[in-house]
Amino acid sequence: MLVFILKRLLSGVITIWFIASATFLAMHAVPGDPLANPKAVSEEIRQNLASRYGLDQPLPKQYLVFMGNLLQGDFGISFTQKNRRVNDIIREHFPVSALLGVLALVIATAGGILWGALTAIYRDKWPDSLIMLLVVISISVPSFVFALLGQLAILKLNSWLGFSLLPVAGWGSLAHMWMPALVLGLGTMAYLTRLMRSSMLEVAAADYLRTARAKGLPGRRIFFRHQLRNAILPVVTVLGPAIAAITTGGFVVELVFAIPGLGRYFVQAVQQLDYTVIMGTTVFYGAFLVFMVLAVDILYGVIDPRIRLVGAGGE
Repeated sequence: MLVFILKRLLSGVITIWFIASATFLAMHAVPGDPLANPKAVSEEIRQNLASRYGLDQPLPKQYLVFMGNLLQGDFGISFTQKNRRVNDIIREHFPVSALLGVLALVIATAGGILWGALTAIYRDKWPDSLIMLLVVISISVPSFVFALLGQLAILKLNSWLGFSLLPVAGWGSLAHMWMPALVLGLGTMAYLTRLMRSSMLEVAAADYLRTARAKGLPGRRIFFRHQLRNAILPVVTVLGPAIAAITTGGFVVELVFAIPGLGRYFVQAVQQLDYTVIMGTTVFYGAFLVFMVLAVDILYGVIDPRIRLVGAGGE
């Protein structure tokens, strides 16, 4: 298991280095200069930033400066936001995105497991057809459409009730989170539903289930202890990327619902060519994704002992 973890750590470090290098090259390939805008920074600040990050040096020198700062955990200073470090932006606004993402993940995981199990139980019947139709719609329709429909539904509900049950936008209480979290988790819920359905149907034909039925075990025990438990394993393998995707992928949802998360600042940085914010948040997102995948790999080894045996054998 230790060898398994060390290999995953090494591959994670290489992946983060590749993400950082690719982001650096991509940003310098984009036309335009964020320091050329006189409204962004003063001439004195412009010269200091150019000197600090080697922007007046050849590209290899700039790359070495960027990687050196990155190894020290320093993502730099925003080119467009006065007196704000990228580290501070991440520290202040990522918890908002993370909180929204965790709630969205809980909704998506619970819904995916529930609806996937129901479609497998009622295979080829009307509940299966209805749920799978909703799954296709959830995957096909962009999140900003659901966000706008969600706001419209809140307006109609508040108007029908005669008082404000849920706020249309903003941040600050649990009531602000439910609709954005639902919208953010719909795509993942649909994907997990399809995955859970396939896994449940595959497990249903396994030999150990036929043996359990032949022994006369209660149907409820067979379902929960054998079929559902083993069918969840493929879902666990995708939870790492799903956590990272939901937590860091709510850019449009945060904009529509006026949520002060990190995604909102990332979009603003792209619009303003704020190189340090773009590169810092991209590397942070990449490192977070790698960490979550590693965590799920270890969790999968805990759930399924066969993974530990393979790792101990020097996979």
